[in-house]
Amino acid sequence: MINSILRMSRLSYSIKVTNSKKVFLIGVILLCTGLDIGLYAAGDAAKGKAAYAVCTACHGANGAGNKTLNAPSIAGQESWYVERQLKNFKAGIRGANSKDTFGMQMRPMALTLSDDQAISDMSAYISSMPATKSSKNTVMGDVSAGKASYMICQTCHGAKGGGNRALNAPKLTGLQDWYIVRQIKNFKSGIRGTKSGDIYGMQMRPMAMTLSSDEAIKNVAAYIATLK
Repeated sequence: MINSILRMSRLSYSIKVTNSKKVFLIGVILLCTGLDIGLYAAGDAAKGKAAYAVCTACHGANGAGNKTLNAPSIAGQESWYVERQLKNFKAGIRGANSKDTFGMQMRPMALTLSDDQAISDMSAYISSMPATKSSKNTVMGDVSAGKASYMICQTCHGAKGGGNRALNAPKLTGLQDWYIVRQIKNFKSGIRGTKSGDIYGMQMRPMAMTLSSDEAIKNVAAYIATLK
């Protein structure tokens, strides 16, 4: 085993400088790759459904969300991502920033889930709910310009916004355009992605910062809203 590691080490040093971009890309992939894959317990959707009663007031019985209450659509989102976010809210990694008004509203809801198993159960139920697609777009943006800006996003989130578990990138389809705008702005301003422990939020923040203006953010949100 040690000899194999040494051989791999010698091989890595033999890479020429001209391959530095490849080395960088490999590093990014390794960093983004699911380091926490397998850390999530299997959830019981039936138990999660019972616990979901407290969520219906904002997210709705079908998980479609409610713009008036600033609650995003959550139905059909991958269980691993829902689980991570619930744990982040509960641990104060998300929703603890004084400027994160709506995240602060969500945090006490996450705290009603007593342990990791309860979070897994809730995540399993939310993931099992039929995904909904909002037919009403509220963000006026230039879809063509947004498509061009999305090129950097598709590396992780996919060309169709379907997400990629291996890269810890959630799916974007089904999310309302206004919610996408808010979260990009949160990442860009440091409301998200700066708290210790938010590994994947920290990866997302520099991506958000490539969008130079509010107009650019609206454009990419408008484009994401067209993805099926």
